[in-house]
Amino acid sequence: MTLRPTLAVLLASSLTLVAQAPAKPAKVIVVHAAHMFDGISGKLTGPVSVTITNGEITSVAEGTTSAPGATVIDLGADTLLPGLIDVHKHMGGGPRLAMNVFQSRLTVSPFENAIGAGVMARKLLEEGFTTVRNMGSGGGLDLALKHDIDRGWIPGPHIIVSLEPLSVSGGHSDPKNGIDPTWTNSTWGGSVADGPEEFAKIVREHRREGAEVIKIMPSGGVLSIGDDPKVQTMTNEEIKATIDTAHNLGLKVAAHAHGKAAIDNAVRLGVDSIEHGTWADAESFKLMKEHGTYLVPTLLVADQVHETALHHPEMLNPSAAQKAIEVTPLMAGMLHDAYKAGVKVAFGTDTSAGANAHEFALLVKAGMTPTDALLAATRNAADLLSMTGKAGCIKAGCYGDLVAVSGDPLADITTMEHMQFVMKGGIVYKQDGKSVAQPVVGAGDAAADFDY
Repeated sequence: MTLRPTLAVLLASSLTLVAQAPAKPAKVIVVHAAHMFDGISGKLTGPVSVTITNGEITSVAEGTTSAPGATVIDLGADTLLPGLIDVHKHMGGGPRLAMNVFQSRLTVSPFENAIGAGVMARKLLEEGFTTVRNMGSGGGLDLALKHDIDRGWIPGPHIIVSLEPLSVSGGHSDPKNGIDPTWTNSTWGGSVADGPEEFAKIVREHRREGAEVIKIMPSGGVLSIGDDPKVQTMTNEEIKATIDTAHNLGLKVAAHAHGKAAIDNAVRLGVDSIEHGTWADAESFKLMKEHGTYLVPTLLVADQVHETALHHPEMLNPSAAQKAIEVTPLMAGMLHDAYKAGVKVAFGTDTSAGANAHEFALLVKAGMTPTDALLAATRNAADLLSMTGKAGCIKAGCYGDLVAVSGDPLADITTMEHMQFVMKGGIVYKQDGKSVAQPVVGAGDAAADFDY
């Protein structure tokens, strides 16, 4: 009978101690810059002072201000921008090797790819991309990379993961295309389906495993073997089942689509973004405007693959070089027409790290204004990812993700290719154009697989 009051007293005492525990001091940083593009208004303003508290922007003030106890970072005459967003990445491997796709698939292990992906994540972050939407990686690599970055084990951007893209048998991303049918791999097959029911099931499985977006392949592709990028490979019923199931689960859907039929049908059926969009026309643009569908033009990968097709076709899959030579010249013209028609555009490169910001110059060359090219990688990309008010913006409540370049990117968009300063979540990863070393992660508890 005496235990109850004793326990009550102990519980009350412990709660009192918890309540009286001193709060951890807030980490406050104030960034000064002569100019700012906030990713929202489309205007260049400044000078400005941005306060970041515990990794989140808490105030944006005109002029030069500070806060008691704050660390001050003075960027001088640089232009401050929000951390950039790339909505079409593939974070599933390391730096490109001097071998074709078949050689890579047969000689580079998943463990090597995982380590290489960590290297590329840091490189991408230092290019100024603090948020990315991964559009396809096998074996859960993108999810593992996301977790490791979120735990602070390795530096890298925020990642929105798709897991494997969904394709029909023989379609773009079917890993068995063009190989001896007796070859197999335990990681293959997680994205291939036939029939509406199978597609709906894979969407549910992807969601269970941690996917935050679904990618489908309703048309053939350029780098795949034997298919035709103009041809719609998924049926309308399969596309609809995928989109309906994903939307019901709160997931958006991106469609790799080159051919007009696949583009138009995916848009009519409610897809959230069209990736590539090569043969889209005036009717397609009208549909996209009516449905609010984003276009992700991926001009950089087209430019890079075209160069490879012309000068090193042996580095590509069989049939890919000829497709690249045919497709690439069409994409800039398509974007020009889509932009003039008022289609919403989001920034995506479809490449690994190394030259991502060159996409800005290609967008401007195709007819976009520098302002709209920057908004494609900030305001528009955040809207597509349902991250408005968090990513791609400089205002109170947004992530403490900031980048800076020397000069005025509205006057010379190529300044975006020379990132001087990168901050993600209030942590500085690049300053004065140089990498900033990060503290070593603590060892923590002993690993469970030690054999002691």
